[in-house]
Amino acid sequence: MSPTTGSSSADAAGLSAAADPAPLFTPYTLGGVELANRFVMAPMTRQFSPGGVPGEDVAAYYARRAPHVGLIVTEGTYVDHPSAGSSDRVPQFYGADALAGWRAVAQAVHAAGGRIVPQLWHLGATCTAGSPPHPDAPVLSPSGLRADGTTIGEPAAAADLDAVVASFARAAQDARLAGFDSVEIHGAHGYLLDQFLWSGTNRRRNNHGGSLTNRARLSAEVVAAIRASVGPGFPVLFRFSQWKGGHFDARIADTPSELEQLLTPLVHAGVTAMHVSTRRYWPPAFDGSPLTLASWTKKLTGLPVVAIGSVGVAQAFRGEDEERASSLSLAPLIELFERGEFDLVALGRALLSEPAWPTKLAEGRSTEIRPYDKADERRLT
Repeated sequence: MSPTTGSSSADAAGLSAAADPAPLFTPYTLGGVELANRFVMAPMTRQFSPGGVPGEDVAAYYARRAPHVGLIVTEGTYVDHPSAGSSDRVPQFYGADALAGWRAVAQAVHAAGGRIVPQLWHLGATCTAGSPPHPDAPVLSPSGLRADGTTIGEPAAAADLDAVVASFARAAQDARLAGFDSVEIHGAHGYLLDQFLWSGTNRRRNNHGGSLTNRARLSAEVVAAIRASVGPGFPVLFRFSQWKGGHFDARIADTPSELEQLLTPLVHAGVTAMHVSTRRYWPPAFDGSPLTLASWTKKLTGLPVVAIGSVGVAQAFRGEDEERASSLSLAPLIELFERGEFDLVALGRALLSEPAWPTKLAEGRSTEIRPYDKADERRLT
Protein backbone atom coordinates (compact mmCIF):
# COMPACT_ATOMS: atom_id res chain seq x y z
CA MET A 1 0.00 0.00 0.00
CA SER A 2 1.33 3.44 -0.91
CA PRO A 3 0.46 6.18 1.62
CA THR A 4 -1.20 9.25 0.14
CA THR A 5 -2.36 11.94 2.53
CA GLY A 6 -1.42 13.59 5.79
CA SER A 7 -3.44 14.30 8.96
CA SER A 8 -3.39 16.56 11.99
CA SER A 9 -2.78 16.21 15.72
CA ALA A 10 -6.47 16.86 16.28
CA ASP A 11 -7.24 13.79 14.19
CA ALA A 12 -4.99 11.63 16.34
CA ALA A 13 -6.70 12.94 19.48
CA GLY A 14 -10.05 11.72 18.19
CA LEU A 15 -8.97 8.08 18.22
CA SER A 16 -9.56 7.50 21.93
CA ALA A 17 -13.05 9.04 21.97
CA ALA A 18 -14.54 6.55 19.53
CA ALA A 19 -14.61 3.28 21.50
CA ASP A 20 -12.72 1.18 24.03
CA PRO A 21 -9.85 -0.44 22.10
CA ALA A 22 -9.13 -3.04 24.81
CA PRO A 23 -10.44 -6.01 22.72
CA LEU A 24 -7.70 -5.37 20.16
CA PHE A 25 -5.04 -5.83 22.83
CA THR A 26 -5.87 -9.43 23.67
CA PRO A 27 -3.25 -12.06 22.73
CA TYR A 28 -3.72 -14.40 19.80
CA THR A 29 -2.13 -17.60 18.55
CA LEU A 30 -1.57 -17.71 14.79
CA GLY A 31 -0.58 -21.14 13.56
CA GLY A 32 1.21 -21.86 16.81
CA VAL A 33 2.90 -18.44 16.97
CA GLU A 34 1.97 -16.39 20.04
CA LEU A 35 1.13 -12.76 19.27
CA ALA A 36 0.92 -10.14 22.02
CA ASN A 37 -2.01 -8.26 20.49
CA ARG A 38 -4.20 -8.11 17.38
CA PHE A 39 -2.25 -5.42 15.52
CA VAL A 40 -0.14 -6.23 12.47
CA MET A 41 2.32 -3.97 10.72
CA ALA A 42 1.28 -3.97 7.07
CA PRO A 43 3.86 -4.46 4.31
CA MET A 44 4.94 -1.12 2.82
CA THR A 45 7.59 -0.82 0.11
CA ARG A 46 10.44 1.35 1.40
CA GLN A 47 13.32 0.97 -1.10
CA PHE A 48 16.02 1.55 1.52
CA SER A 49 18.06 -1.57 0.72
CA PRO A 50 20.81 -0.67 -1.79
CA GLY A 51 21.75 -3.65 -3.88
CA GLY A 52 18.75 -5.50 -2.46
CA VAL A 53 20.45 -5.94 0.94
CA PRO A 54 18.68 -4.73 4.11
CA GLY A 55 21.11 -2.98 6.44
CA GLU A 56 21.24 -1.97 10.08
CA ASP A 57 18.87 0.94 9.45
CA VAL A 58 16.22 -1.45 8.13
CA ALA A 59 16.67 -3.73 11.15
CA ALA A 60 16.29 -0.75 13.49
CA TYR A 61 13.21 0.47 11.61
CA TYR A 62 11.40 -2.83 12.17
CA ALA A 63 12.71 -3.25 15.71
CA ARG A 64 11.22 0.12 16.71
CA ARG A 65 7.77 -1.24 15.92
CA ALA A 66 8.28 -4.72 17.36
CA PRO A 67 7.24 -3.98 20.98
CA HIS A 68 3.98 -2.39 19.87
CA VAL A 69 2.38 -4.78 17.38
CA GLY A 70 1.62 -8.46 17.55
CA LEU A 71 3.17 -9.17 14.16
CA ILE A 72 5.29 -7.40 11.55
CA VAL A 73 4.92 -8.18 7.87
CA THR A 74 7.93 -6.79 6.05
CA GLU A 75 7.89 -4.80 2.89
CA GLY A 76 7.64 -6.89 -0.24
CA THR A 77 10.85 -8.82 -0.95
CA TYR A 78 11.80 -10.21 -4.33
CA VAL A 79 12.01 -13.98 -4.73
CA ASP A 80 14.97 -15.25 -6.75
CA HIS A 81 13.18 -15.61 -10.08
CA PRO A 82 15.01 -13.20 -12.47
CA SER A 83 11.78 -11.51 -13.58
CA ALA A 84 10.54 -10.86 -10.04
CA GLY A 85 11.56 -7.23 -9.55
CA SER A 86 12.48 -3.91 -11.09
CA SER A 87 14.49 -2.03 -8.46
CA ASP A 88 17.90 -2.54 -6.91
CA ARG A 89 16.74 -0.74 -3.77
CA VAL A 90 13.88 -3.10 -2.93
CA PRO A 91 15.20 -5.90 -0.72
CA GLN A 92 15.75 -9.37 -2.13
CA PHE A 93 15.09 -12.58 -0.28
CA TYR A 94 17.96 -14.51 -1.82
CA GLY A 95 21.74 -14.35 -1.94
CA ALA A 96 24.16 -14.58 0.98
CA ASP A 97 24.35 -10.85 1.71
CA ALA A 98 20.61 -10.21 1.58
CA LEU A 99 19.79 -13.26 3.68
CA ALA A 100 22.39 -12.24 6.26
CA GLY A 101 20.75 -8.83 6.39
CA TRP A 102 17.32 -10.38 6.87
CA ARG A 103 18.66 -12.69 9.57
CA ALA A 104 19.82 -9.58 11.44
CA VAL A 105 16.38 -8.00 10.97
CA ALA A 106 14.65 -11.04 12.47
CA GLN A 107 17.08 -11.10 15.38
CA ALA A 108 16.53 -7.39 16.09
CA VAL A 109 12.76 -7.80 16.07
CA HIS A 110 12.89 -10.85 18.34
CA ALA A 111 15.23 -9.07 20.72
CA ALA A 112 12.61 -6.32 21.00
CA GLY A 113 9.92 -8.87 21.78
CA GLY A 114 8.23 -8.98 18.39
CA ARG A 115 7.25 -11.45 15.69
CA ILE A 116 8.07 -10.98 12.03
CA VAL A 117 7.32 -12.51 8.62
CA PRO A 118 8.74 -11.57 5.21
CA GLN A 119 6.38 -10.86 2.34
CA LEU A 120 7.46 -12.81 -0.75
CA TRP A 121 6.85 -10.94 -4.00
CA HIS A 122 6.93 -11.27 -7.78
CA LEU A 123 5.87 -8.24 -9.82
CA GLY A 124 4.83 -10.06 -12.98
CA ALA A 125 3.55 -7.69 -15.67
CA THR A 126 4.18 -4.61 -13.52
CA CYS A 127 7.94 -5.20 -13.77
CA THR A 128 9.73 -2.65 -15.95
CA ALA A 129 11.71 -4.29 -18.74
CA GLY A 130 15.44 -3.52 -18.66
CA SER A 131 15.47 -2.53 -15.00
CA PRO A 132 17.66 -3.94 -12.21
CA PRO A 133 18.36 -6.27 -10.53
CA HIS A 134 18.17 -8.41 -13.71
CA PRO A 135 17.80 -6.03 -16.67
CA ASP A 136 18.03 -8.81 -19.26
CA ALA A 137 15.13 -10.81 -17.82
CA PRO A 138 11.87 -10.84 -19.79
CA VAL A 139 8.67 -9.59 -18.19
CA LEU A 140 6.59 -12.55 -16.99
CA SER A 141 2.78 -12.52 -17.00
CA PRO A 142 -0.20 -14.86 -17.52
CA SER A 143 -1.23 -13.60 -20.94
CA GLY A 144 1.28 -10.93 -21.96
CA LEU A 145 -1.08 -8.18 -20.79
CA ARG A 146 -0.88 -5.28 -18.38
CA ALA A 147 -3.88 -4.34 -16.24
CA ASP A 148 -4.88 -1.70 -18.79
CA GLY A 149 -5.03 -4.33 -21.54
CA THR A 150 -1.87 -3.28 -23.36
CA THR A 151 0.60 -5.93 -24.48
CA ILE A 152 3.82 -6.69 -22.63
CA GLY A 153 5.79 -9.70 -23.78
CA GLU A 154 4.59 -13.24 -24.32
CA PRO A 155 2.41 -15.36 -22.02
CA ALA A 156 4.39 -17.37 -19.49
CA ALA A 157 5.21 -20.94 -20.49
CA ALA A 158 4.67 -23.90 -18.18
CA ALA A 159 8.41 -24.05 -17.43
CA ASP A 160 8.33 -20.38 -16.39
CA LEU A 161 5.57 -21.06 -13.90
CA ASP A 162 7.40 -24.07 -12.48
CA ALA A 163 10.42 -21.82 -11.92
CA VAL A 164 8.28 -19.21 -10.15
CA VAL A 165 6.80 -21.82 -7.83
CA ALA A 166 10.27 -23.12 -6.98
CA SER A 167 11.48 -19.56 -6.28
CA PHE A 168 8.74 -18.95 -3.73
CA ALA A 169 9.47 -22.28 -2.06
CA ARG A 170 13.20 -21.53 -1.77
CA ALA A 171 12.48 -18.12 -0.25
CA ALA A 172 10.13 -19.61 2.32
CA GLN A 173 12.65 -22.22 3.35
CA ASP A 174 15.31 -19.52 3.65
CA ALA A 175 12.94 -17.48 5.82
CA ARG A 176 12.46 -20.38 8.20
CA LEU A 177 16.21 -20.99 8.37
CA ALA A 178 16.82 -17.26 8.98
CA GLY A 179 14.61 -17.35 12.06
CA PHE A 180 11.42 -15.74 10.79
CA ASP A 181 8.13 -16.71 12.41
CA SER A 182 6.15 -17.24 9.22
CA VAL A 183 5.97 -16.07 5.59
CA GLU A 184 3.41 -14.12 3.62
CA ILE A 185 2.75 -14.65 -0.08
CA HIS A 186 1.90 -11.47 -2.00
CA GLY A 187 -1.13 -12.37 -4.10
CA ALA A 188 -2.68 -8.89 -4.23
CA HIS A 189 -2.65 -5.48 -5.92
CA GLY A 190 -2.15 -6.60 -9.50
CA TYR A 191 1.19 -8.39 -9.12
CA LEU A 192 1.99 -11.78 -10.64
CA LEU A 193 -0.16 -14.13 -8.58
CA ASP A 194 -3.02 -11.65 -8.63
CA GLN A 195 -2.65 -11.34 -12.40
CA PHE A 196 -3.52 -15.02 -12.58
CA LEU A 197 -6.47 -14.61 -10.19
CA TRP A 198 -8.03 -11.75 -12.17
CA SER A 199 -9.82 -12.40 -15.47
CA GLY A 200 -8.73 -8.97 -16.71
CA THR A 201 -5.12 -10.13 -17.01
CA ASN A 202 -5.56 -13.92 -17.23
CA ARG A 203 -6.87 -14.91 -20.67
CA ARG A 204 -5.29 -18.36 -20.63
CA ARG A 205 -7.33 -21.38 -21.67
CA ASN A 206 -5.21 -24.10 -20.10
CA ASN A 207 -5.03 -25.41 -16.55
CA HIS A 208 -3.90 -22.00 -15.26
CA GLY A 209 -6.78 -20.03 -16.76
CA GLY A 210 -10.41 -20.01 -17.70
CA SER A 211 -12.32 -21.28 -14.68
CA LEU A 212 -12.04 -19.67 -11.27
CA THR A 213 -10.37 -22.79 -9.89
CA ASN A 214 -7.83 -22.76 -12.70
CA ARG A 215 -7.09 -19.07 -12.16
CA ALA A 216 -6.26 -19.92 -8.54
CA ARG A 217 -4.04 -22.84 -9.54
CA LEU A 218 -0.69 -21.03 -9.61
CA SER A 219 -1.28 -19.49 -6.18
CA ALA A 220 -2.27 -22.90 -4.83
CA GLU A 221 0.85 -24.44 -6.35
CA VAL A 222 2.98 -21.78 -4.66
CA VAL A 223 1.28 -22.44 -1.32
CA ALA A 224 1.68 -26.21 -1.66
CA ALA A 225 5.36 -25.91 -2.60
CA ILE A 226 6.01 -23.61 0.34
CA ARG A 227 4.16 -25.94 2.69
CA ALA A 228 6.29 -28.84 1.46
CA SER A 229 9.48 -26.82 1.96
CA VAL A 230 8.78 -25.51 5.47
CA GLY A 231 6.77 -28.37 6.97
CA PRO A 232 3.38 -28.46 8.68
CA GLY A 233 4.14 -26.29 11.70
CA PHE A 234 5.29 -23.10 9.96
CA PRO A 235 2.51 -20.54 9.33
CA VAL A 236 1.88 -19.39 5.74
CA LEU A 237 -0.17 -16.26 5.10
CA PHE A 238 -1.67 -15.31 1.74
CA ARG A 239 -2.53 -11.72 0.88
CA PHE A 240 -5.17 -11.00 -1.74
CA SER A 241 -7.27 -8.06 -2.90
CA GLN A 242 -10.08 -7.18 -5.25
CA TRP A 243 -8.48 -3.86 -6.30
CA LYS A 244 -5.33 -3.43 -8.36
CA GLY A 245 -2.87 -0.54 -8.46
CA GLY A 246 -4.52 2.13 -10.59
CA HIS A 247 -7.63 -0.04 -11.09
CA PHE A 248 -9.62 0.35 -7.92
CA ASP A 249 -12.86 -1.03 -9.34
CA ALA A 250 -11.29 -4.36 -10.39
CA ARG A 251 -12.73 -7.52 -8.82
CA ILE A 252 -11.47 -11.07 -8.84
CA ALA A 253 -14.85 -12.23 -7.54
CA ASP A 254 -18.32 -10.74 -8.02
CA THR A 255 -20.15 -13.02 -5.61
CA PRO A 256 -19.39 -15.01 -2.45
CA SER A 257 -19.59 -18.20 -4.51
CA GLU A 258 -16.89 -16.96 -6.87
CA LEU A 259 -14.71 -15.92 -3.94
CA GLU A 260 -15.11 -19.38 -2.42
CA GLN A 261 -14.01 -21.01 -5.69
CA LEU A 262 -10.85 -18.87 -5.72
CA LEU A 263 -9.93 -19.33 -2.07
CA THR A 264 -10.76 -23.00 -1.53
CA PRO A 265 -7.73 -24.27 -3.50
CA LEU A 266 -5.49 -22.15 -1.27
CA VAL A 267 -7.04 -23.64 1.84
CA HIS A 268 -6.51 -27.16 0.53
CA ALA A 269 -2.91 -26.31 -0.39
CA GLY A 270 -2.08 -25.43 3.21
CA VAL A 271 -2.57 -21.71 3.86
CA THR A 272 -2.69 -20.82 7.57
CA ALA A 273 -4.30 -17.39 7.38
CA MET A 274 -5.64 -14.88 4.85
CA HIS A 275 -4.57 -11.22 4.69
CA VAL A 276 -7.49 -9.40 3.05
CA SER A 277 -6.28 -6.14 1.54
CA THR A 278 -8.99 -3.51 1.08
CA ARG A 279 -8.71 0.24 0.65
CA ARG A 280 -11.38 0.64 3.34
CA TYR A 281 -12.01 -2.17 5.81
CA TRP A 282 -15.69 -1.36 6.49
CA PRO A 283 -17.82 -1.48 3.27
CA PRO A 284 -19.87 -4.57 2.39
CA ALA A 285 -18.08 -6.77 -0.11
CA PHE A 286 -21.07 -7.95 -2.16
CA ASP A 287 -24.59 -6.81 -2.91
CA GLY A 288 -27.25 -8.21 -0.64
CA SER A 289 -25.08 -8.70 2.45
CA PRO A 290 -23.55 -6.37 5.07
CA LEU A 291 -20.47 -8.58 5.44
CA THR A 292 -17.06 -7.12 4.62
CA LEU A 293 -14.53 -8.87 2.41
CA ALA A 294 -12.60 -9.94 5.52
CA SER A 295 -15.76 -11.38 7.03
CA TRP A 296 -16.70 -13.28 3.89
CA THR A 297 -13.16 -14.66 3.72
CA LYS A 298 -13.34 -15.92 7.29
CA LYS A 299 -16.80 -17.38 6.72
CA LEU A 300 -15.86 -19.16 3.49
CA THR A 301 -12.42 -20.48 4.48
CA GLY A 302 -12.68 -21.00 8.23
CA LEU A 303 -9.17 -19.56 8.51
CA PRO A 304 -7.84 -16.70 10.64
CA VAL A 305 -8.12 -13.37 8.81
CA VAL A 306 -6.13 -10.13 8.86
CA ALA A 307 -8.21 -7.09 7.91
CA ILE A 308 -6.74 -3.84 6.62
CA GLY A 309 -7.93 -0.63 5.03
CA SER A 310 -7.28 2.92 6.25
CA VAL A 311 -7.34 2.25 9.99
CA GLY A 312 -6.61 5.24 12.21
CA VAL A 313 -5.74 7.80 9.55
CA ALA A 314 -7.47 11.03 8.63
CA GLN A 315 -8.53 9.91 5.18
CA ALA A 316 -9.24 6.59 3.54
CA PHE A 317 -6.66 5.31 1.08
CA ARG A 318 -7.23 7.44 -2.02
CA GLY A 319 -10.57 8.35 -0.48
CA GLU A 320 -12.90 11.32 -0.31
CA ASP A 321 -13.14 13.90 2.47
CA GLU A 322 -16.56 12.63 3.56
CA GLU A 323 -14.93 9.33 4.52
CA ARG A 324 -12.81 10.89 7.23
CA ALA A 325 -15.07 9.86 10.09
CA SER A 326 -15.29 6.22 9.01
CA SER A 327 -11.57 6.03 8.43
CA LEU A 328 -10.49 7.71 11.64
CA SER A 329 -13.01 6.39 14.15
CA LEU A 330 -12.14 3.07 15.75
CA ALA A 331 -15.74 2.34 16.75
CA PRO A 332 -16.66 0.55 13.49
CA LEU A 333 -13.43 -1.43 13.60
CA ILE A 334 -14.01 -2.64 17.15
CA GLU A 335 -17.66 -3.46 16.39
CA LEU A 336 -16.66 -5.63 13.44
CA PHE A 337 -13.92 -7.29 15.49
CA GLU A 338 -16.29 -8.11 18.33
CA ARG A 339 -18.73 -9.59 15.81
CA GLY A 340 -15.95 -11.97 14.78
CA GLU A 341 -15.46 -10.62 11.25
CA PHE A 342 -11.66 -10.78 11.53
CA ASP A 343 -8.95 -11.85 13.97
CA LEU A 344 -6.14 -9.35 13.36
CA VAL A 345 -6.00 -5.82 11.98
CA ALA A 346 -3.12 -4.35 10.00
CA LEU A 347 -1.87 -0.78 10.25
CA GLY A 348 -0.12 0.83 7.32
CA ARG A 349 0.23 4.61 7.08
CA ALA A 350 -0.59 5.15 10.77
CA LEU A 351 2.33 2.96 11.85
CA LEU A 352 4.65 4.40 9.26
CA SER A 353 4.79 7.73 11.10
CA GLU A 354 4.19 6.50 14.65
CA PRO A 355 5.97 3.26 15.63
CA ALA A 356 4.28 3.22 19.06
CA TRP A 357 0.74 3.84 17.70
CA PRO A 358 -0.85 0.77 19.37
CA THR A 359 0.88 1.30 22.71
CA LYS A 360 -0.08 4.96 22.91
CA LEU A 361 -3.65 4.04 22.06
CA ALA A 362 -3.75 1.31 24.72
CA GLU A 363 -2.35 3.66 27.35
CA GLY A 364 -4.84 6.43 26.60
CA ARG A 365 -2.15 8.66 25.10
CA SER A 366 -3.74 9.15 21.70
CA THR A 367 -3.00 12.87 21.79
CA GLU A 368 0.70 11.93 21.71
CA ILE A 369 0.34 9.89 18.53
CA ARG A 370 2.31 11.40 15.68
CA PRO A 371 -0.10 11.63 12.73
CA TYR A 372 0.75 10.17 9.36
CA ASP A 373 2.99 12.47 7.33
CA LYS A 374 3.59 11.67 3.67
CA ALA A 375 7.17 12.90 4.08
CA ASP A 376 7.83 9.82 6.19
CA GLU A 377 7.72 7.76 3.01
CA ARG A 378 11.14 9.21 2.19
CA ARG A 379 12.84 8.13 5.41
CA LEU A 380 12.98 5.23 7.84
CA THR A 381 11.24 6.80 10.81
